[in-house]
Amino acid sequence: MREMSASRDSRTDRELVDAVLRHQDELAFRALYRLHTPRVFALVARLLARGDDEAEEVVQEIWIHAFESLGRFHWNSSFATWLTGIALNRVRDRIRKYGRSRESTVEAPETAGAPAIHEARIDLERAIARLGDSERMVLVLHDVEGMKHREIAEHLDIPEGTSKTHLFNARKRVRAMMSGGES
Repeated sequence: MREMSASRDSRTDRELVDAVLRHQDELAFRALYRLHTPRVFALVARLLARGDDEAEEVVQEIWIHAFESLGRFHWNSSFATWLTGIALNRVRDRIRKYGRSRESTVEAPETAGAPAIHEARIDLERAIARLGDSERMVLVLHDVEGMKHREIAEHLDIPEGTSKTHLFNARKRVRAMMSGGES
């Protein structure tokens, strides 16, 4: 048995997944969780734009689903890509469940005398949060996560052209909001 803590585990995702599947290795699962949760949480929080509590709840649902589905993961993609797919499905389920009835709860952290760059980042996050669900999802996946339109289209089950249109419209709206042209 490894003497290494999960936070300093140097095994690859494949080795960690194998350890979880073959030996129910809790430390391996914790290592996967610690390695991937910060990125998954940031993605979910941006896509939902409804506050950290709901994002945390969805991230827990993602990990439960991932754990239950781990035996069906066949390494056709990276573990991170597979986990992102689960995250996108959970976010879309949450958005469908609540529709637009739950408004954005993105709030600026209290930072007296924050530098201008920090304030601009907060304004950008608020602008992104105010986008419609489809536009926000495409913008975050493309501009933040670095996905190509083909990948976004596959994940969201939309035509590639629709992804491009949503991105164009999202960027246009964010620019307008950042310049004070849209409320």
